[in-house]
Amino acid sequence: MNLNEIADDAEDTPHSQAERAAAASRSTWVSVGVNLVLTIAQVLVGIFSKSQGLIADGIHSLSDLVGDFVVLFASHHGKKDADEDHPYGHQRFETAASLALGLLLLAVGIGMLWSAFIKLQNPDAVPKVHVIALWAAGGALIAKETLFRYMLAAAKRVKSSMLVANAWHARSDAASSLVVGIGIIGNLAGYPLLDPIAALIVGFMVAKMGWGFSWDALHDLMDRSVNEQEVEAIRHTLIETPGVSGVHDVRTRKMGDMIVVDAHIEVDATLTVEAGHDIAVVARQRVLQRHRVLNLMTHVDPWRRPDLDHQSIEK
Repeated sequence: MNLNEIADDAEDTPHSQAERAAAASRSTWVSVGVNLVLTIAQVLVGIFSKSQGLIADGIHSLSDLVGDFVVLFASHHGKKDADEDHPYGHQRFETAASLALGLLLLAVGIGMLWSAFIKLQNPDAVPKVHVIALWAAGGALIAKETLFRYMLAAAKRVKSSMLVANAWHARSDAASSLVVGIGIIGNLAGYPLLDPIAALIVGFMVAKMGWGFSWDALHDLMDRSVNEQEVEAIRHTLIETPGVSGVHDVRTRKMGDMIVVDAHIEVDATLTVEAGHDIAVVARQRVLQRHRVLNLMTHVDPWRRPDLDHQSIEK
């Protein structure tokens, strides 16, 4: 089998950069519309009904709206081709966006915690909320859970960690709306402190998720490797390449949602330099077509059959 035949047998890339960018833009604009409506509705109803929990949830929706625009900005810049200043492309805009989203969530969560804590310091000043707040919280819960499922499906389809982060951001909103709803029910039942307590819980949830996203993105920016299962899959593709006798020192680092790989492949030491190069080219092409790999740098090592080495030593 020649070089062209081997290349033709390789699988197609599951999703191109253009497809992933289009999915990110589409799902994020849906999120923008939902969060814009929720922010206005929750804050206005929260002020009217005197519900701190609902106002906190509305501010959370506002942070989502800001986060959505961060994602759109990153998607726009992340799909740019490589240039002289960025020879590996601009994929890390997505990682930076995930870090920004995480820091935004962390800041919003801390603000919610502080506001709720101040309210709990003066329980007599906590008013009874209007029943309309409960209806608003219920509507927000349904909208956010639906948004989460839609965005997560889109993120998994194109395998985008940035979209996964934004989807779980929406799930945190759904959970916060549930907590707020419980707090409002408690307030209406004669336990007014449950509303600021709900706001306190929401603040903790938001801050915790923000810390998690920020920490993960920070590690990715520090060239964290992908998981062992994915490394093993890449190694398997390399070892299955015709002419490759062995593979070692496979190293990976994340570049946004893509991967940059370095690997040593072993080829027959009796082959010409040109033949060894051709095998390396095919190995690289197969990996790029079968995995979410942006670039593969191969180092070709000579390999001799053990029995031939043994014969040469005897002679």
